[in-house]
Amino acid sequence: MRRGTPTLTSLSRSLAMLEAVIADGGARSVAALARELGVPAATAHRQIHSLVEQGYLARHGGGGHVAGPRLLALLGQLDEKQVIANAAAPVLHQLAADLGCVVQLGTLDGDMVTYRIKTGQGAGNLFTRVGMQHEAYCSGIGKVLLAHLPEDQQQTYLAGGPFPALTARTITDARALAAELHKVSEQGHAIDDGEVADGLICVAVPVHQPDGRVLAAVSISQSGAAVHPPAVLMPRLQAVAAEIERAAFGRTFR
Repeated sequence: MRRGTPTLTSLSRSLAMLEAVIADGGARSVAALARELGVPAATAHRQIHSLVEQGYLARHGGGGHVAGPRLLALLGQLDEKQVIANAAAPVLHQLAADLGCVVQLGTLDGDMVTYRIKTGQGAGNLFTRVGMQHEAYCSGIGKVLLAHLPEDQQQTYLAGGPFPALTARTITDARALAAELHKVSEQGHAIDDGEVADGLICVAVPVHQPDGRVLAAVSISQSGAAVHPPAVLMPRLQAVAAEIERAAFGRTFR
């Protein structure tokens, strides 16, 4: 007896055609796409005709097909950052439980870090909360996100100081912060060693998009007296970031 919910083969094939057309950018004929997907040309024509009729594809002047108005409208409603957070939630809950630390995911919105996930033992004692925004220059998550901005956006941010000291360890000089962001970009992670709050250590790594952008970062936070040094936490955190990429996008990009 068959178990589980059966898939709709015709829908799966139409979605595969839609994906192939979008990836192709309208360059090839329907017959060429049909050969690539291993479907009869007549079937491919019917699939694309239906997708055009429903607004998911549109014909362009060269005779090919591109994304249609209905598909573009759906994309406009998509919150890429929340997609990552949704994929990350179960992974980060498990990491926090395994390590007994506070684990967070944040995104950059304007010049501020927005915390979208916060979980783990002692989470209630940490000053952040889900939905809260915090300055980016002094936190591990913030430094990762700033380090992966396009150069012009990063320069605009650095020129927009001042950067007030939250502790004696906070980086407040724009040139020193630029050097720190370059270091973060090169090494692939950031460490906040008491820059936001005395005795609080945070290790953070990026979550990559398929196109190379970094819209989110994940971190582990613990007190300075905790038993997990950053060098021990880093491989685990990087593995979790890769797992989030696979959950959100189907593969990893690091």
